[in-house]
Amino acid sequence: MPITPYSDIFPTCQTDGQMIDARQQGEISPNAQRVILLLDRLGRLTRELQFVDGLNPAQWETLRFLAQANRYSRTPTALAEYLGATKGTVSQTLISLESKGLVDRCKKTCDRRQVAITLTEAGEAMLHRDPMRTLEKAICEMTADCGGALVTGLSRLLTELQHRREVMHFGVCEDCTMFCKEHGKPKTTNNEPKRCGMTGETLADGECLQLCVNYKAAAE
Repeated sequence: MPITPYSDIFPTCQTDGQMIDARQQGEISPNAQRVILLLDRLGRLTRELQFVDGLNPAQWETLRFLAQANRYSRTPTALAEYLGATKGTVSQTLISLESKGLVDRCKKTCDRRQVAITLTEAGEAMLHRDPMRTLEKAICEMTADCGGALVTGLSRLLTELQHRREVMHFGVCEDCTMFCKEHGKPKTTNNEPKRCGMTGETLADGECLQLCVNYKAAAE
């Protein structure tokens, strides 16, 4: 059976004014329908990519998260929030990864009740074979203009969904309202130590670009 092209399903693109009219009338615009269809298809394809090297999508996403998360976020609880999974599911994922020698779990020295998760050398090496690099290569081949618009549009969509579902945002320090603030004081200068306004702890330059479970967006 021939596949109907997307252009035939949604032959025209709406202007901003037409989309506003559709929202006011309670309709779903063709553009919105097309975005939903494309995201669903991309989600299925990227999920299929990640059943490789003895891992599943949740295990790959866990490795990626640990590679990007800061010291406050490398915990089972933060991981569960990020994945949108139950603590039991995350526990099973970590047990599997630990048995494969890809992650380590240990009690935090500052609070023995909490568990810290870290990537092992084998886990870092595994990420070099991340199947999502296939998608990365495809995106890199897109034009600069298209790539920028894609990032902006998907970021806005993600933020909107996070607000609607009341889930954590997991942004980076540099975009956080608490970045470099102490007791309501303005941000520090470039020559002064960068700090987390929530904990008061000094942040290394590299940490400022890592995902944080305590992130607070300006809109919040």
